[in-house]
Amino acid sequence: MIHAQDIPLIDDIAAGSLDEDLGRGDITSRATVKSGQQARGNFMAKQELVLAGLEVADAVFMHLDPYLEVETTAVDGELLPEGKVFARVVGDAQMLLAAERVALNFLQRLSGIATLTRKYVEAVAGTNAKIVDTRKTTPGLRMLEKYAVHVGGGHNHRMGLDDGVLIKDNHIALAGSVTTAVARAKDAAGHLHKIEVEVATLDQVTEALKAKADILLLDNMSPEMIRQAVALVEAHEPNDRRTLLEASGGITLANVREYAEAGVDLISIGALTHSAPAVDISFKIKPI
Repeated sequence: MIHAQDIPLIDDIAAGSLDEDLGRGDITSRATVKSGQQARGNFMAKQELVLAGLEVADAVFMHLDPYLEVETTAVDGELLPEGKVFARVVGDAQMLLAAERVALNFLQRLSGIATLTRKYVEAVAGTNAKIVDTRKTTPGLRMLEKYAVHVGGGHNHRMGLDDGVLIKDNHIALAGSVTTAVARAKDAAGHLHKIEVEVATLDQVTEALKAKADILLLDNMSPEMIRQAVALVEAHEPNDRRTLLEASGGITLANVREYAEAGVDLISIGALTHSAPAVDISFKIKPI
């Protein structure tokens, strides 16, 4: 699992995002707000949401002006009601104006991911299935988006291509078969690496079991096919089911519980990061 303190690039991401937005400077604020004007800005949830991204927003303000004072009244992962003021920033008004959009973009985006993740987690509550993310993330922001999945109650799949062996359909096509692909992976991978293989048919499930894959990714199968796949695995391992089963593809909030109840261990959902709608958060500034 990712924690905010484990993301070493937060400051770099904040700096780069500010550079992109500010360019040569905020000409509007410089023209309309007196130099040295002090102000207070309040972040408020405009809808019910699961909060994520406070440390990123803080890094944005601190990079621009380390003399700004940031006070939070909530923590990442907290479910906030509509109207909740969860953070305040006090200091130079021009600096608040210059940083507000970047800070809001991170908070709205990451809180949107956390909020959607929480809905999926709640939808499968009481089953044995875990909700996990994918690599379908915004380039350069993967660690932040996977962090948001974590604070929303989900689990993280592999972080990158160097993080685990996952044999997909194109690997199988190039290798020639599931059996060959798994055998090559077992020969090449370290002894600590598990071998996961994507399967799309029940015949491939049987082939992957015979090849002794550790995890089967059941791709775009219906809940009924999932149940049949589970039965095949349990028949192959009658005393102790060791092979993990992951469902992926075509899964929505409307059907995720049906997939969970079909008996899988993991449900991976790309929409957590590639399609989560941003939540509505406001940042209102007043002079002091």
